[in-house]
Amino acid sequence: MRLYAPWEKAFERIATPFEHFIHAQTTTGIILMFMTVVALILANTPLTEAYVHFFHTNVDLSVGSWHLKYTIHHWINDGLMAIFFFIIGLEIKREILVGELSDIKIAMLPILSAIGGMLLPALIYLSINSGEDGANGWGIPMATDIAFAISALVLLRKRVSPALVTFLVALAIVDDLGAVIVIAVFYTDTIQFVPLALSALSFLVMVVFNRVGIHMILPYFIAGLFLWFFMLESGVHATIAGVIAAMSIPSRPRQTPIDFTNHTRNLLDEYDNYPVATDHVMHEKQKAILLNINDRIDAVGTPASRLEHDLHLPVSLIVIPLFALANAGISINFSSIGNTVATPVSLGIICGLVFGKVIGIAGVAWVSVKLGIAKLPESSNMSQIFGVAFLGGIGFTMSIFVADLAFIENPALLFQAKVGILAASLFSGLFGYFWLRFIAAPKH
Repeated sequence: MRLYAPWEKAFERIATPFEHFIHAQTTTGIILMFMTVVALILANTPLTEAYVHFFHTNVDLSVGSWHLKYTIHHWINDGLMAIFFFIIGLEIKREILVGELSDIKIAMLPILSAIGGMLLPALIYLSINSGEDGANGWGIPMATDIAFAISALVLLRKRVSPALVTFLVALAIVDDLGAVIVIAVFYTDTIQFVPLALSALSFLVMVVFNRVGIHMILPYFIAGLFLWFFMLESGVHATIAGVIAAMSIPSRPRQTPIDFTNHTRNLLDEYDNYPVATDHVMHEKQKAILLNINDRIDAVGTPASRLEHDLHLPVSLIVIPLFALANAGISINFSSIGNTVATPVSLGIICGLVFGKVIGIAGVAWVSVKLGIAKLPESSNMSQIFGVAFLGGIGFTMSIFVADLAFIENPALLFQAKVGILAASLFSGLFGYFWLRFIAAPKH
């Protein structure tokens, strides 16, 4: 008999792409939590030196006179995380084309709430760090970790409506788009225009592939590697290449669903016309028909949907856990943790993620509903939006990523930022979960 994790049973009944997406994000959240604990243990035991040394080991790639020489930490943050950002790009594209962001009436609430949830935390952080060395970290509390936030909602199951989960997903997608723009525009120090032009050319090649109807993945993969490399050399953070590449992946099928249904039904009828041998071996024509049906299944699907589905597992099991292991490990001196939390950087992040996110998301949602600009998700109320706003204060993955960019030359400020991110994310996640679980009654 198969044993199920609590969040898995709900997904045995439904197999839509959106449900697969939620399931993948839930799995990511659970694994991410585990790897964060492992990283903290490694950073606060006698294994600390080995832990730090491993992620600062150089790994070289050389071809003749050309070479890339970066630490394992750098390869994870600039290389593997580009795949994570590629998934984000595919999710953004899907939501805009066919998801919650495709209908402006439905999308208005999460869009406005996300904007409020990005701007207010940044302003709160700047108000605390104005004139301080850590002022450059204003982008850190703007982010929401979609995996952790969705995990909390899914674990609540019947306490929240499906529409509320959809609202959080749409909000987080808009939030991710905002984070990508902030990273590209504000956390790029110098730009090398020749590599940037070559990266634009690589993207143009991928767009041409799309326009001429190429649905094979390999050409996009090869051009995407060039796009990533040129983006890395240009000075713009290489992970942005992942989002840009995702925009070029075809999202339209070669065959319409109606044609697929008609042709497949005819092929199945033809398949049934052949007698089954006594040893249950298929006729050669039946094998050919099955191959034809398989090709038609690929034709009615899209490269974008296949890649999003196929990459979620390796990103969930490899990329994000490695990122957490490499970045979440901070050596904590509990005797001075109070002083660290009181520093402007930590305090700004905590206030931004806890108060800024809640006021920005829930406050803008309340004003939008009162003004008639938007309406609440079905079977939900403002108390539940308040709880979801707290879950929006779980910054973690994107917040740590931005912190690493903001304070890459200042380990002390980076440490303060990580302490603030962990403290704020833990409080926001627990408070949001318990609020939705025990206080915010579902609307019937």
